Amino acid sequence: MATDDERWLVVDGRRWRRQDPDLPDDVRRALLSHLGRGRSGVRAARGDEEALAATRRRTQLAKEGLGERGEPWWEQSPARRRARWEAALADLARLDGS
Repeated sequence: MATDDERWLVVDGRRWRRQDPDLPDDVRRALLSHLGRGRSGVRAARGDEEALAATRRRTQLAKEGLGERGEPWWEQSPARRRARWEAALADLARLDGS
């Protein structure tokens, strides 16, 4: 079972959920790439509500895949954790038309 130090990161008194430590390196890199694209897309989409919604969806999916949102990763079985990141990557690939 993960300890609180393994589950949470505290920055300026605010608690943030850590990424799932069991993510394979290639999965982590792919999800972080999508997260970066989503975050930069939010800035670029100002004034375009459709583009803003799409880029926010990308950010949400990436964060869910990383384990930062949704059901806490430490409450999931290894199989459920894998299913979470695989589903996020599949949804992100569909956003890209793949």
